Amino acid sequence: MAADFKDIQPINKGMSSDKKYFVTAKNGEHFLLRLAEYREFDRKKAEYELIRKLSQLNIPMPSAIDFGVCNKNANVYTLLSWIDGEEAEITIPKLSKEKQYELGKESGRILRKIHSLNSPQNISDWETRYFSTMDERLAAFRSEGIKFAENEIILDYIDTNRHLLRNRPQCYHHGDYHMGNLILSKSGQLFVIDWHTVDFENYGDPWYEFNRIGIEYPTFASGQIDGYFDNNVPEEFWKLLAFYLSASAITSIVWSKYFAPERLTSILELNQNVLKWFNNMTNTKPTWYTPIK
Repeated sequence: MAADFKDIQPINKGMSSDKKYFVTAKNGEHFLLRLAEYREFDRKKAEYELIRKLSQLNIPMPSAIDFGVCNKNANVYTLLSWIDGEEAEITIPKLSKEKQYELGKESGRILRKIHSLNSPQNISDWETRYFSTMDERLAAFRSEGIKFAENEIILDYIDTNRHLLRNRPQCYHHGDYHMGNLILSKSGQLFVIDWHTVDFENYGDPWYEFNRIGIEYPTFASGQIDGYFDNNVPEEFWKLLAFYLSASAITSIVWSKYFAPERLTSILELNQNVLKWFNNMTNTKPTWYTPIK
C-alpha cells in the first residue's frame, strides 16, 4: 500500500486510538489514512461499510477509498478521501453572526440527513438502552463525583424527567457531531469527518446527538437547531435538550476525574453553565438560543 504514496505525514490530533496520516499519492491526490490494531478488524470493517452506505445519501463527507490489512496483518487500514479546508471551530469565530447562523443551519440539515438512516429493527427501546448506561454513570457521580452546591438541581431534573425518553424513535448517530468534526472547505461547503466514535453502538434517539452542540458559539448552535427542524422547533425538543445536556455534563465529572483531570475545571464550569442556561432547570429553552430572522 505504501508504494502508492510519495509522502506520508502523521496527524497528531484527536482522541482516537487510531494512528492517522495525511498521505500524498504519486499522482498528487491527497488522502486520509487511518491505522488500527488488527483486533479492531470487525469494528473497522463495519465502520467502513457504514461510511460507504452513508455516502450514498449525498452526505458531504470523506469518500471510502480502500480497506484492508497491512504490516503483516498487524494493522487494519482505512483509506478515505481528504477534505481540504479548515475545522469549523477555527473558522466560525472569524465570520459574521449572519454567516455563522447560516452555516449552523447547514450543519443542522446535514445532521437531519444522517438521521434518515434507521436503526436495526431488533434493537432494544431507547429508554432501556440509555439508562442501562447512564444509571451507572449517575450512581458513580453520587458515590465518587466532585459535588457542587447545585448538583441536586440537575439530578432532580434528570430523575423527574426520565419519562421523556419513553417511546423515542431511534436512528443512526454520527457519534461525535460537533464543530471540531466539521470542515469548511475552500469552496465554502461543510463536510463531516471522524465517523469512528461509538456511543450507544451509534444508534439511538436522534435528539441525543445534540448533546455535543457547539454552545461556545451560540449563533451557530441556534442555526443548527433551526436548520435541523426547518425553523419549526417542537417544544418537546427543548425538554430533551435540557435533559441530555445536563446528564452529559454531570456524568462527565467522574470520567474527567479519572481519565482527563486537566479538563475537570472546565467540566465543573460546564455544569454551572447548564444551570444558568436553563435557569436552574426551570426554563427548558436555553438562554443562548438566539435565532436570526
